[in-house]
Parts: sequence; C-alpha cells; structure tokens
Amino acid sequence: MSASVWLIPLGYLSGSIPFGLLIARVAMGVDVRKAGSGNIGATNVLRVAGSKAGAVTLALDALKGWAPVALSRLLEAPEVVVAAVGLAAFLGHIYPLFLGFRGGKGVATALGVLLALFAKIALAIVGVWLLVAALFRYSSLAALTAAVAAPVLVWVLDGRPSYVGLAVIICGFILIRHRENMERLMAGHEGKIGKTLQGADLPRHDRLAS
Repeated sequence: MSASVWLIPLGYLSGSIPFGLLIARVAMGVDVRKAGSGNIGATNVLRVAGSKAGAVTLALDALKGWAPVALSRLLEAPEVVVAAVGLAAFLGHIYPLFLGFRGGKGVATALGVLLALFAKIALAIVGVWLLVAALFRYSSLAALTAAVAAPVLVWVLDGRPSYVGLAVIICGFILIRHRENMERLMAGHEGKIGKTLQGADLPRHDRLAS
C-alpha cells in the first residue's frame, strides 16, 4: 500500500484544477466566481459563458475525477487506496488548493470518479439525474437525488466496503454543498433548467446587494 499512497495527493491536485474558472475567463473574459451563482462548476459556467463552455467544463471536471482513479486502478493500487484517490479528487474540486479552498459542489467530479470505478453504475446514476431533471426541471434536485441514489446503487450492485464508504461520503458532501439549493427548493425560488435565474447575469456582489 505504501508504494501507491503518492496517488492520493496526485488525486487531490487533479481535483483542484479550476477548469470552470479558466474556461469562463477564456470564453467570456469573466470571473465566474463573481457572476451568476458564484460557483465554479459547469452549471454556473453554462449560465455565465454559454452552453459550449458549460459542456467543456462538465467534461473536464469529470475527467479530473476519472483520470487519477483510472491511473490508480491501472497501477493496481489496493482498493482502499483507489477509494482514497477518488475521495481526494472529489475534495480537491470542493476545496481546491489553487483557489483558497473555495470550490464547487463536486457533482461532475464525483461522476468522473464513479465512471472510473464502475461505468455501469455511474451510467445508472446519470439515468437518475436525467429522469429527475426531465420531470422537475431542477438541476439541483436532480443532483441531490442522484447523490442519494449513488451509495444505494453501489451497495446493491457492487458491495465492496471501500467503494460503498466512498459513495456515502461523497453523497454527504454533495448534500452539504447544496444546502442553499435545498432552501430555495423548499421556498420555491430555485431556478429551473432552461430558465435564466433572476439576476444571474449580474455580478454576484450586485445580486447580493439588490
């Protein structure tokens, strides 16, 4: 195990790469942390910089979760190390070294981690997201439902303790990171997919002042 623990900090550094921030700056010359919701994830990049930038951010945020986990499996690291690498990449996105530990919500990076571990289960989780999003048109509700479904599906369809534990921890962090979304959902103020959030095109400090 000791020979492969270096993969864990590598996973964290991979997760820390702020692709959303970089892509929004290149595409629109905007600091995504100061526009829309202020989040560096794909959903806010979509709102602020358009669909192409959002799609690229989604893909790269997933890739930075997938790549270190895939590498650890390729190098035949122990299961517990592979799980730790996945968790490190996920936490790197949420608490990125390069942005003062203030990052995104981790949904796309979590998907990348799960894709590297078990593609079929990950695709089933994507199916949950798509179904909820299609029925209710709330990206946050879809993410929350998929996050809760993830550990259940991993437990039922795979069952390895390290990976079930990883899925449970990821689920917990995603729920915590979506606290404000849950409050807006309960109040009926959450923006729906395909609709611009009120004030989403304003800088974040302007929206907070309004």
